[in-house]
Amino acid sequence: MLRRTWMAAIAAMSGFTLATGVVATEVYPSKPVKIIVGFQAGGPTDVVARLVAKALQDELKGAFIVENKPGATSNIASEMVAASPADGYTLLLAAAPLTMNKFVFPKQRFDPVKSFEPISKVSSAPGILAVSNKLNIKTYKEFEELARKKPGALSYGTTGAGGTQHMATLRLEQLAGLEMLHVPYSGGSGALNDLIAGVVDVAFMTSTGAMPNLEAGKVRALAVAGPSRLPGLPNVPTFKEVGLPGMVSDSWNGLLAPVGTPKPIVDKLAAAIAKAVKTKEIKDILIPQGAVLIGNSPSEFKTELQAEVAHWSEQFKNLKIEK
Repeated sequence: MLRRTWMAAIAAMSGFTLATGVVATEVYPSKPVKIIVGFQAGGPTDVVARLVAKALQDELKGAFIVENKPGATSNIASEMVAASPADGYTLLLAAAPLTMNKFVFPKQRFDPVKSFEPISKVSSAPGILAVSNKLNIKTYKEFEELARKKPGALSYGTTGAGGTQHMATLRLEQLAGLEMLHVPYSGGSGALNDLIAGVVDVAFMTSTGAMPNLEAGKVRALAVAGPSRLPGLPNVPTFKEVGLPGMVSDSWNGLLAPVGTPKPIVDKLAAAIAKAVKTKEIKDILIPQGAVLIGNSPSEFKTELQAEVAHWSEQFKNLKIEK
């Protein structure tokens, strides 16, 4: 009798725990959710993060707060989220450097795939090669000629060693036979501001976030590292058009959670992202800036992350990375 009573009590407790877990998932989020961004406020990733935060807040009826933790090409933010409780209340709005950084910072304390639960890739956007107006250069060919005449004299700004902008510029140097001086920053807004001021001469900018300054003529766009011209910059050619078809640079942003985050929470967030990228508000802001809106599933995003890590492993073997 005692044994039957004890087993019944255990069963009842198990049922209560399961029911409680279901209720907890159903009411998620029941407290503010932090979305951590590894770059400065005002940069392209920050722009996407704030759009995502608002969309998730509207859809899931909870508070989503963006926190900027720039540094180490977004590694500080990634490490912070990887070490956070796997409860869905600390998320990472990641960018392309996530899959590159392990080759620049071999001692980093997280893995770009194993340490996270991918939720959804939000968007991708082509890189744009831009120059300071102080150079008085109007075309890509003029830039190339100047860079060749003065090896190492022109400076280029990036978000840090091994980041998307750095890798794009190294690729350009390799394809065009150029040599320039690398000036790393802790975020895209810092590089853009110094390009506008003429502190640095050249920079690969992500179309999202930088487009207003490009359209306003504060810096001059020379070429787009994507498959086609951008609606907001119809007179700017692609690299293929200027004779460098191999010059491609794609920046993406995606949402991730710490590994072990319950699948119902991950799926709930993914469904909200898939709905968000179809909204007029996000389309009207990001598409004119050259972004492609995605909103894929957690499994699809994970497969893409794994493929990118393999790709960059090979690329970093072929390109010299200056830290």
